[in-house]
Amino acid sequence: MRIAFDVSPLSHPRTGIGNYIMGSLAGLARAAGADHELVAFAPTSPQGLRAIPQALAGIPASLSLRFLPFAHHWRQAWSRLGRPALERFLGPVDVLHFSDWMYPPQRGGVRATTVHDLVPLRFPEWATPRTRRMHGAKYANAARTCHLLFCNSEATARDVRERLGVEPERLRVAYPGVGEAFGPDGDRAELDGPYALTVSTLEPRKNLETLVEAHRLLAGTLSLAVAGGEGWGPQPLLDRPGIRRLGFVENEELARLYRGAAAFVFPSRFEGFGIPVLEAMASGVPCVVSSHPSLDEASGNAAVRVDPEDAAAIAAGIERALRERGELVPRGLAHAARFSWDGTGRVLLRGYEEAHAGL
Repeated sequence: MRIAFDVSPLSHPRTGIGNYIMGSLAGLARAAGADHELVAFAPTSPQGLRAIPQALAGIPASLSLRFLPFAHHWRQAWSRLGRPALERFLGPVDVLHFSDWMYPPQRGGVRATTVHDLVPLRFPEWATPRTRRMHGAKYANAARTCHLLFCNSEATARDVRERLGVEPERLRVAYPGVGEAFGPDGDRAELDGPYALTVSTLEPRKNLETLVEAHRLLAGTLSLAVAGGEGWGPQPLLDRPGIRRLGFVENEELARLYRGAAAFVFPSRFEGFGIPVLEAMASGVPCVVSSHPSLDEASGNAAVRVDPEDAAAIAAGIERALRERGELVPRGLAHAARFSWDGTGRVLLRGYEEAHAGL
């Protein structure tokens, strides 16, 4: 098969979705071997022309990048107009797997996408108007036209069945994996004493304001390191004693931060899956995680679960994680070991092959 895989989001610094795209494409390439042809494509900006090849270095996929000024607007227009077909630019394809950013038209073959979460539908107040418009249109198109919708968790697959009306036979769960950078061995960050780490874009859904209050309740027990780029909406007040705002950090530095942390805290109000939880567990850190059911699969039985809206509960959870480190770390390592990008790639390839055989 000739498989076209949309990598447009890799034009920006990688957060959860970008890491999922890169990891799943690498796993797919290993699963496909020499039996199938992989084409990583994107209509993109000058930034993307530089960033995408760097992100995909070492992955055996041919690159088809087309420069477009104001690439976002062109992607949206192409999706809405429904022409010209993708094949005009890439030639015949057996599979098209598109991302969150666009839903290109195609003449034939298997049509597939990944749904990471339905936040813009379930919680519109936690998404910008642009995200609601863009993702809402993608969801509707995917539900109507896709042979396959891959979801990053059973919880997301359940949402897609219930809210988009997609039949179970069109759904596959393709869990995320853990990047090679994340493991218990290696250099550790040092931030002037023990620290708790959280990793997230700064936006309302991530609930950092409650974590900041929990940190205040700990009364200097340890500092709080916040890794993640600025998002949107009211920003948490991080200019306080004992809080280190680190901004966006690359995976290698993030791995050092995980390994050096006394505890990892993830108080998100809702997630499609929660990749940072796996990364932290794989790095040998005890984890304190929101008790929202959307994080059950990421947490397994290896995290301290806390009410994300209760600062006192989060503070108590951090104290418990510090006490029970000896139990939590081995459980976390074992849980994280169940997730691999090779496994993700095998699920994708098996889905493509089954759907192609049924055309």
